[in-house]
Amino acid sequence: MSVRSRWLMISVGLGILLNPLNSSMVSVAIPRLQSVFQLDYTDVSWIIFSFYIASSIAQPVMGKASDLFGRRKIFLTGLVVSFIASLLAPLATSFAWLIMFRIVQAIGTSMMVAVGMAIVRIHVTEKQATALAILSIFLSGAAAIGPFIGGVTIHWWGWPAIFFVNIPFVVVSFLLSWRNIPKEDSSLIVSPGMSLRKWFDYIDASGILLFTVSLIALLVGLLSAKSSGHISLGNIIVSLIGLTLLGVFVRHELKATSPFIPLRTFAKYPAMTWVNVEFMLVNVLYYSLFFGIPSYLQMVRHVSEFQTGILMLTLGLCSLVTSPIAGRWIDKSGPRPALLVSAILMTLGSVWLVTLNQTSPVISVCLALAAFGISNGLNNVGMQAALFQSTPKEIIGVASGLFNTSRYLGTILSSLLIGIVMGGKFSFEGFRVLGIILAEIALALVFMSRRRREPGQLQEL
Repeated sequence: MSVRSRWLMISVGLGILLNPLNSSMVSVAIPRLQSVFQLDYTDVSWIIFSFYIASSIAQPVMGKASDLFGRRKIFLTGLVVSFIASLLAPLATSFAWLIMFRIVQAIGTSMMVAVGMAIVRIHVTEKQATALAILSIFLSGAAAIGPFIGGVTIHWWGWPAIFFVNIPFVVVSFLLSWRNIPKEDSSLIVSPGMSLRKWFDYIDASGILLFTVSLIALLVGLLSAKSSGHISLGNIIVSLIGLTLLGVFVRHELKATSPFIPLRTFAKYPAMTWVNVEFMLVNVLYYSLFFGIPSYLQMVRHVSEFQTGILMLTLGLCSLVTSPIAGRWIDKSGPRPALLVSAILMTLGSVWLVTLNQTSPVISVCLALAAFGISNGLNNVGMQAALFQSTPKEIIGVASGLFNTSRYLGTILSSLLIGIVMGGKFSFEGFRVLGIILAEIALALVFMSRRRREPGQLQEL
């Protein structure tokens, strides 16, 4: 990889790490925010849910915008939006304003994640799997150390400081990106002389609106049921409205001349669709473990928060160590072998959870954490490589955005799965049932990985 490509990777990496950093860092701020704003846990949990919802919607939208208006512009704009949100969030006078700034922050950081992957796809033409491994280190590393950074920062400077943490990353990434991200050919950019109506048709404003409203309604209905602990008529109605609008959206996209999400192209390239389905299932598995193990350790085995944090480092460290190895392997052999090994490891890790009992050594959970950590390192690179391999260049922006939406849908579904299995109280019996369900999902991924067809190498541009 050339020196220019390395600097490009650093420029993009410092920007895209802001999304996973802020999604994981805020989790340790929940008790402090609950006390400061005098809220119950159900209400304060929306500081997390709002970020997931906004990110899952913003990433494909911003991916589409980057395909039309230029990836460099969208990436730099995302850094500016993130900078403003990070400055204003600590000044929030109410929890509603804090949620608003949190949504703005999610939109800004989402602009960089979707566009950053597309920039690498286009401008790093040699050893793309290695390049993806570097980005994976930024993403996985930020998610792994987010709770630690958040805990230390809040302990010494209070909850507002978790937003100020972003500012150095934003400034450095902006300066490096301004210098290192190439400017696009002006022929790729939407003409500023277009009429407003033609411009709306070209960007498919109706499709974006339908997608946004349907996904918000569906996720709010599901997450409201999760946070309240029961399913009400209102939850059902909102979810049904979301599903209905999603159907309207699909019908609209099939007829649109310039669709926001080119569903016909996805039908033409079924491998691209299956990559997103697999990635969503992978994240259901990973985040069920990510959220479930700490609760098991603290509520069932009565392990301290500090010891839980130390044990959970196994997950992040194994993922970080595996990512660069996965990049070199996938460059040589393609993503299929790595994804098959990953699915097998997740199956073994899930089965191991089922074999645990209430007298098993607490440290034995590290075996499951290591299996999932290694598989996560393989998946982060392998799934992105499979997406690049199956996606036409002209829609890589929106495809990368949808790919990351699959990540957040998997995260949300993992939370719903834990809530359904555990009910009102986290128990050992529920944890074992969760392990059985995860093992079945992992076995399905093994089957899907074995059936995968690929040319064997990443497509070069």
